[in-house]
Amino acid sequence: MKTNLIYIIVFSIWCHSYGQNNIDLDRIDSLKQAVLNLKPSDSSSIADINYSIGDIYRKNTRFTDSAFIYYYNAEKIYRSINNKFKLAKALYGISVILKNEKEFTESEVISAQILTLLESMEQNNSVLELKSYVYNNLGIVFKELDEFDEAVVYHKKSLKLKKKINIKNKDLIVNSSIVNLANTYKKAGKYKLAINYYEQILKNKNLIDKYPYVYSLVLDNYAHTLYLAKETEKLPKLYIKALRVSDSISSQGYNSIIINQHLAEYYHDYENKDSALYYGYKAKEISEKYHNDDLLKSLMLLSRIEDDSMALVHSHDYIKLNDSLQKNERAVRNKFARIRFETQQIERENIRITKERLWLLIISVVVVISSLLLYMVIMQRNKNKELKFIQKQQETNEEIYNLMLSQNESIEEARTQEKKRISEELHDGVLGRLFGTRLSLDSLNMSNSTEAIKTRGQYIDELKEIEQDIRKVSHELNTDFVSGSGFIDIIKTFLETQTAAYNLNYKLVHDDDINWDEVSNKNKIHTYRIIQESLHNIHKHAHATEVNISFKLKNNVICLKMSDNGSGFDVNKAKSGIGLKNMNSRINEISGSLNITSKIDVGTTVTIKVPIT
Repeated sequence: MKTNLIYIIVFSIWCHSYGQNNIDLDRIDSLKQAVLNLKPSDSSSIADINYSIGDIYRKNTRFTDSAFIYYYNAEKIYRSINNKFKLAKALYGISVILKNEKEFTESEVISAQILTLLESMEQNNSVLELKSYVYNNLGIVFKELDEFDEAVVYHKKSLKLKKKINIKNKDLIVNSSIVNLANTYKKAGKYKLAINYYEQILKNKNLIDKYPYVYSLVLDNYAHTLYLAKETEKLPKLYIKALRVSDSISSQGYNSIIINQHLAEYYHDYENKDSALYYGYKAKEISEKYHNDDLLKSLMLLSRIEDDSMALVHSHDYIKLNDSLQKNERAVRNKFARIRFETQQIERENIRITKERLWLLIISVVVVISSLLLYMVIMQRNKNKELKFIQKQQETNEEIYNLMLSQNESIEEARTQEKKRISEELHDGVLGRLFGTRLSLDSLNMSNSTEAIKTRGQYIDELKEIEQDIRKVSHELNTDFVSGSGFIDIIKTFLETQTAAYNLNYKLVHDDDINWDEVSNKNKIHTYRIIQESLHNIHKHAHATEVNISFKLKNNVICLKMSDNGSGFDVNKAKSGIGLKNMNSRINEISGSLNITSKIDVGTTVTIKVPIT
């Protein structure tokens, strides 16, 4: 049987409402009239009506070609207005028709197109529902192509989606997917798996009451799988029960065709010819109303059951009907082929238009990119000029600072030489004369009067004190105790100026062990600039009142620490501004390290480490 269970279910519901061979022609006429009353510009409504007509025609296999044409008309319009979801629905109708007409490869190709469309959309309930039906259709296609592994994969995907989404008659639709999965295992010869799935469905006690036509189909498939698996203990009771349920439903004779065929097949195998003929002819009688593959199968079955003369009659009728059905199938396929050819022409035209639009887009993009690049070049040139100006200013600052340092060194050198000269003058001149005076006083110390002795002693003691003072001064002046203090003096001057401007109190502590003469000018400049930037940040952001600065020497590395009592900040969340970037850039240039710690409402500490060389 070429139709899947979902199609049978829908068809059965429709037949129950309208009659199995009837179609709502009045509804179709009213829809066609509605199209005539619409304006050509109302393309979306025209497409919707074409889709509805296609849906009505598809419910009766005698109008397959009409259904295909209306679906095709809807598809063209939906494609032109780029309504992806409705386009996918129209394509799904086409893919089902192609599958039912045994155009399995074409149905597979269109199903793949539908899935591509659906994947590009928001995965809402409607999209997932349609996707589940497409998966189901692909599962049936691959089953008919005997690619059972692929069929199982798609049926399981369909089942998973149907369990997930909100859908009308969910229990029925989910069970139909399970049946399709079981049917696939049945055709693949995996009877145990198929039986397990059928039994799972039949456990639903509400199935026979709510959907008896579905129950009869499932029960028949279950019984037939047991027959194929040679587990015939429950047969033919299950077949007869399925047939009884099917016959109890009005206008449901179509569903009993397969059951009667299975009963005829069963009794024929067990050599009960009368029963086999009874059910065989009953199947033929019902299937003659539809003139389709079921009638073909009934004739084949009777040709096997009947005796020679009647078997030949049924064989002849089988051949005649088969030729007729094949001719009809070819005619339908030719119609489909012509429609597909027209579609390909339209698609080629669309491709041409798309290419033209693509080239227009490319040219527009090139123009935009060129304009953007030109803008960037101009901006970069301006930025380079600005950077060159800043670099020149920096070089000037460094040159001035180097001159300051050189001048300070010259001053310190002159100061040292002057101290040395004064030291020599005191030691060799004044101290020598005082020493001579003391000797003279000693030599005159011949008077034995109490007053003379006392006076001379006082002079001598006083001279000794002067001598010691002069020695001390001479020694201190001759010691280069201010060596390298020029950089610290510059820092002091800067701190005094800036803290006064920023209304800050400062405290500077420096280690006398640091020999600033050994520190390169580059390191001094960057250290000076980092202190300058830190003070600026303290004033601008911290709102502090005090700042403590210290220089210490540890393992031939100068450690500078600046601490304030400002508002502090979260180091992890703070953005890196240009000031901090400059500080990092400077510290990297002198192979040093920079560390910033801060606590909110406590303050911030900046620590840098600079190697002497």
